[in-house]
Amino acid sequence: MPDARYDLDKGSIPMFLEQLGWNAHFAAGFAALGDGSLRPGRVIRQDSGRCLLMAADGEHAAILPRRGRGEADDPPVAGDWVAAEMLPGDWRVKAILPRASYLARETVGKRLAVQFVAANLDTALVVTDAGHDFNPRRIERYLIAVWNGGAQPVVVINKADEAPDIGDRKTELEALAPGLTVLTLSARSGAGVEALSPYLAGGRTVACVGSSGVGKSTLINRLLGENRQETGAVSDEDGKGRHTTTRRELLFLPGGAMIVDTPGLREIAPWYDGQTALAGFAEIDALIADCRFNDCSHGAEPGCAVRAALADGSLDPGRYESWRKLSREAAFQESRRWETAARERKRAERYFGRMVKDIKRRSPKS
Repeated sequence: MPDARYDLDKGSIPMFLEQLGWNAHFAAGFAALGDGSLRPGRVIRQDSGRCLLMAADGEHAAILPRRGRGEADDPPVAGDWVAAEMLPGDWRVKAILPRASYLARETVGKRLAVQFVAANLDTALVVTDAGHDFNPRRIERYLIAVWNGGAQPVVVINKADEAPDIGDRKTELEALAPGLTVLTLSARSGAGVEALSPYLAGGRTVACVGSSGVGKSTLINRLLGENRQETGAVSDEDGKGRHTTTRRELLFLPGGAMIVDTPGLREIAPWYDGQTALAGFAEIDALIADCRFNDCSHGAEPGCAVRAALADGSLDPGRYESWRKLSREAAFQESRRWETAARERKRAERYFGRMVKDIKRRSPKS
């Protein structure tokens, strides 16, 4: 990597940062920190308590502040831009710059929490295969997670040479959303991989997401031109693959693009930030707008355009049931968000009350 030195105070940022995806959005976030001693770097991978950064002068190991003890309260993920201070032998992350996009999911647990998978993506390759893994309902979930995070999804049907009905499967996925790009290829043989070229221009960042065994690591190896990512066999009985990718890492492709391989996920609960609506169901949104009542529940109300479309066959029942399920999940997540905020307010009020009592107790009596 180039040994470029630079002085951000004078506005001199080397072209190498732009090759890493640096742009005006991140420059503005960095400038807002107002600390000329900090340096920007992009997270290649994150381990327990540390991360590896790529900066203008090469790679640096960086220390992450303990949760609640520093400016970067949540750990950065692959693809994040951070501001770090330079220490002897190590750097130390001080802040995560505002993300331009992200891929995230809701974590399983009693408390509502988000798990960021990757950050600052231009495109997310939602990879499935033409065999056992083919599941349009699961693909819908991935698409919503990508749209909610602000990236562009592209569906990739891998192992296309193993499916005689690949055209029908491509058509079925294209029907999930207007204008959705669906590509068919074989990562093992390389057939059709050239169709990914428009998304792999220099300085762009993509992520591979999908279930275990669909060939994400094989596809990345094909793009890298070397067998760098471990791959595993898929069971002939159930078609399920092993988790060969165990951590998220930003990898550099020969043409200058960057790609994040992610561990396989059989299920994904899309994360809603409280502002994003349920994306990807334009045909149902159009029907809802034609319902007689604004608060139509699409049950027994007269003049329901959704029920009418189901009755005449113009609306796929599977799509409708998927929309209902995801809508309920989004509403439930929003209710949990309000409950969490209310608990935090009560906790803060109790803390403040105890602090006031303690001050009064310690104050000298007049």
